[in-house]
Amino acid sequence: MAGWRALDRGVSAWFDTPSLSAGAALVRRIAELGEGLPDIDLRAGGVRVRVGSAELAGAISAAAGELGLVADPAALQTVRLGIDVVDRASIVPFWRQVLGYEPVDGDGLEDPLRREPAIGFHQADRQRPLRNRIHVDVSRVAEAVRSAKYSIGGEAYGAYGLTIADAEGNEIDLVPGGELPGGQQTADWRTLFGAMTFYPIASPAQAGEFASVTAALADEAGIPLLVDLRPAGVAIDSGKDQWEDGERSDGGRFADLAGRIQTAARDRGYAADPARLRFVQLGIDAVDVAAVRAFWTSVLGYRHDPRTHLTDIYDPRRLNPVLFVQGMDPAEEDRRRQRNRIHLDLLVPADQVRARVDAALAAGGRVVAAPAPDRQTIADPEGNEVTVCSC
Repeated sequence: MAGWRALDRGVSAWFDTPSLSAGAALVRRIAELGEGLPDIDLRAGGVRVRVGSAELAGAISAAAGELGLVADPAALQTVRLGIDVVDRASIVPFWRQVLGYEPVDGDGLEDPLRREPAIGFHQADRQRPLRNRIHVDVSRVAEAVRSAKYSIGGEAYGAYGLTIADAEGNEIDLVPGGELPGGQQTADWRTLFGAMTFYPIASPAQAGEFASVTAALADEAGIPLLVDLRPAGVAIDSGKDQWEDGERSDGGRFADLAGRIQTAARDRGYAADPARLRFVQLGIDAVDVAAVRAFWTSVLGYRHDPRTHLTDIYDPRRLNPVLFVQGMDPAEEDRRRQRNRIHLDLLVPADQVRARVDAALAAGGRVVAAPAPDRQTIADPEGNEVTVCSC
């Protein structure tokens, strides 16, 4: 299967495309194969497909070839979160509640729609009492945030009153989403950093058709939407902050596009369920923000957000979580020396591990563990860790 690689409990491929509509043509061909709908991420520059069988992968490659599309295995990667814990029984339920995730692989947790990063929990031999330098932000619809806070109890803290922590001090900012400006014309949408909606659509053929309509509307508007198809339905997303328009208080062109997509969905009898959605990003506290940001840009193959007031870095294909780096007090020496309880896992195809490790080392990283050639843990210039591996 040329172009496909084993990655993250299945096999995946990325097919480059010149537009959303060109990618949607492949989506419709996949939906017509009669094998059910695999996980499909439609972007302006390509399509990622994740399947569980080699037979289906072969059929998708044949359909892509007929459309003149070529797979690029170097584009494949998955970013996950790892948390070292002493008492799993108290920590795992906390994270399941605040994120709205489901159990997977023993006591790991996963976004039910498999859009946001999964979390694995690793046994630690002792407590690390000081705050991590890596933390998590999640935005969910306001009702889900209220329910999660009620279930876990405790008081939120921090500059915005949004921070909560598990029993071992791992922090998360739990941010309630808002309404997309536009009134009833955009009532199906929520702003969870990005503007998003989700339509449950059980039929693969109907999901493929709706994705094609959405892609055509987005291409016409010149807005590169993120369209994710799952067996449960279709999620449509602006990407972080990409719906905002400083020229108009109602979100400008994006609100107009959102209204047209909502009309298309309702004309087909689809009812939105945005409560299934969430947005997760990862923050890193650093003294030398530029050096730490450069490291993570290199190892993840990310790009700098062009807005000068932000330190965000993002996946150019908008498939993996946004990271941001924020300054910390150099006087917090003990906290800087303590090893984080939270780290990142970067899963790439086996033939890409060496290149990612080399990029990390060239950007100021150092190897802290290398149990196998295809699994190496690298620390950034301030000790924040990422494990680069192929499984």
